[in-house]
Amino acid sequence: MDVHEFPPAWKRGFYEAIARRRDIRSFLPDAIPDATLARVLQAANQAASVGFSQPWNFVLVRDRARREALHAHVTEERLKGAERFEGARKDTYLSLKLEGILDAPLNVCITCDRERFGPAVLGRNTILDADLYSVVTAVQNFWLAARVEGLGVGWVSILRQEWLADFLALPDHVVPVAYLCVGYVEHFPEEPTLKTKGWLPKLPLADLVFEDRWGAPPAMGAALDLHSVLEGLE
Repeated sequence: MDVHEFPPAWKRGFYEAIARRRDIRSFLPDAIPDATLARVLQAANQAASVGFSQPWNFVLVRDRARREALHAHVTEERLKGAERFEGARKDTYLSLKLEGILDAPLNVCITCDRERFGPAVLGRNTILDADLYSVVTAVQNFWLAARVEGLGVGWVSILRQEWLADFLALPDHVVPVAYLCVGYVEHFPEEPTLKTKGWLPKLPLADLVFEDRWGAPPAMGAALDLHSVLEGLE
């Protein structure tokens, strides 16, 4: 084992967290202990960021009336979204539970401060949106840490960013990136819900990896045919 490689139990736990992460829509009302939430937020705060700019903030939303107002907006946008589909596809869309804003005891909006540390940020001269990508790494850290703590997370994307920014009184230079529902759950599905509902299939890794140029098969070959990230640790 390489001196920098994690012990087998740590590695398995890491890959288990990734494999068992789910986008959750139904939650228990149980409160999240402050210490648990602090650990999850700290994991998010340790994410990678362009030029070490750490452009994220975390807006915690617990107030029921506030969540009801946001739920009403999401319901309106959901019905608008249904018009993009027809027939059975539309019926399936409308039958899906796509958020848990009122079920979850906690909502969290993770934002991006696009002016943090001024206009000159190392590594952001050419790709200006690298700050937004940095915030997404914080979202992923939050999600995985929550799963380790037994918490479900659901990302609500059926909302208008400008409406949400106004709702949360964000400064003009701060944009919302992810609105998350967070809480304990009765169970975590074995498979992603949209996969089991037949909305879209899971794409095999072997179809997604190229080498040197688009469409060129990688030298890894059959090694990419793993059905699970855990298989290599069996």
